[in-house]
Amino acid sequence: MSDPYDEGLPCVLSENVAQLMMDPSLPPDVFGAIVAAVVTIGESGGIVPGSTASPRRPQQRRLALGAEGELGIAEYVISRDEDPPQIVITHVLVF
Repeated sequence: MSDPYDEGLPCVLSENVAQLMMDPSLPPDVFGAIVAAVVTIGESGGIVPGSTASPRRPQQRRLALGAEGELGIAEYVISRDEDPPQIVITHVLVF
């Protein structure tokens, strides 16, 4: 039987990231890169090509934002064992 989340998991923003997204001084290209990351992370179940994980905590991952990673880094946690299972974007570091 296949995992019901093979096709993705809901991807939500932490309160801090949600506040960042509402900041009118956030550059539009960074806003767009975060939205694109949320969609990609959610659709892939968190296993995005190019994302990195700690060997000790593989559920915590980082993903570069922008074509060459020039815009920043999104950090997220894959919570498959939570109720409901989800992915949480916990932090965004803007360069």
